[in-house]
Amino acid sequence: MTGVLPSQTIETMLARAEITLDAPLIEGQIQPASLDLRLGTVAYRVRASFLAGQGRTVSERLDEFEMHRIDLSDGAVLEKGCVYVVPLMESLDLPANITAVANAKSSTGRLDLLTRTITDGGEEFDRIRPGYTGPLYAEICPRSFSVLARPGMRLNQIRFRDGQSVLDDDTLAALHADTPLVDGEAVIEDGLGFSVDLRLPGTDLVGYRAKPHTGVIDLDRIGAYDPSDYWEEVRSDKGRIILDPGAFYILVSREAVHIPPEYAAEMAPYLAMVGEFRVHYAGFFDPGFGHAEAGGAGSRGVLEVRCHEAPFVLEHGQVVGRLVYERMASLPEQLYGAGIASNYQGQGLKLSKHFRSPA
Repeated sequence: MTGVLPSQTIETMLARAEITLDAPLIEGQIQPASLDLRLGTVAYRVRASFLAGQGRTVSERLDEFEMHRIDLSDGAVLEKGCVYVVPLMESLDLPANITAVANAKSSTGRLDLLTRTITDGGEEFDRIRPGYTGPLYAEICPRSFSVLARPGMRLNQIRFRDGQSVLDDDTLAALHADTPLVDGEAVIEDGLGFSVDLRLPGTDLVGYRAKPHTGVIDLDRIGAYDPSDYWEEVRSDKGRIILDPGAFYILVSREAVHIPPEYAAEMAPYLAMVGEFRVHYAGFFDPGFGHAEAGGAGSRGVLEVRCHEAPFVLEHGQVVGRLVYERMASLPEQLYGAGIASNYQGQGLKLSKHFRSPA
């Protein structure tokens, strides 16, 4: 059956050596509809971001662009504003009918840590052609905070597909009528639109803005950092804020999102014409996200927003992104938030898991 491959099929792919590992699989690496990818032991500092291009390997391009290499074995700092390429512990030998797409994990995006997957012969970031055989690499560019990285860290994830199973707008509208996908009216146009919430109940705190000069974040330290050392609070009692060019913000969607168990979703940009900002869209939404039976009723989407060339007024309820829904090839044996480590089930406005919750 066509669709996104579930966790049990990923296990079968591992058994068939369609996915190979440099180190044994670890607990929690297989998610309901994706596989977490792990950093290897070396990072290459490069002059610029690149794609391998048709007929070229990443290794060949590293010979052109490498500045120096860093041993990650004992941990090493990846500095803000620099670009690194890290070979991953996972490689692929995909069947001819299977494609893959990669994305940054939620915590990666919330740290403004640009992480994209590149492949030999690749002409797009994060898109892996059918039947690809070869290594995987992570391109990493810390944009707001320098980070301490080690081998085995999981910054991005990969999802596998057999055929195309994206829901068109009519099918998506019918699904919403049968199983509400948001709490309220659905804006459906090339996916399910979602808007920004700048009137949170009981508070004028509507988001966070990354501070420009901060310390290093150790990606292995969970709940260890004081948010005030890294973030400025964004407050508004008027239902609007002004985004500053180049600044990075954590905001939250007005809608509570629901991904039924038979579906998966991917965050995508809305329209470039609506404003001079971008909502980070490197996000997978797993089957069961926001699903009441998986403990997630009322899960909102966290928005990672960066303003571009000009200051921009962002208004409460403004549509800023969309979710593209896809069918699962079969029902996953595990759901997001149901018996697995799921940091953001049932979330509202929330920083990454590295920061302590506000008192």
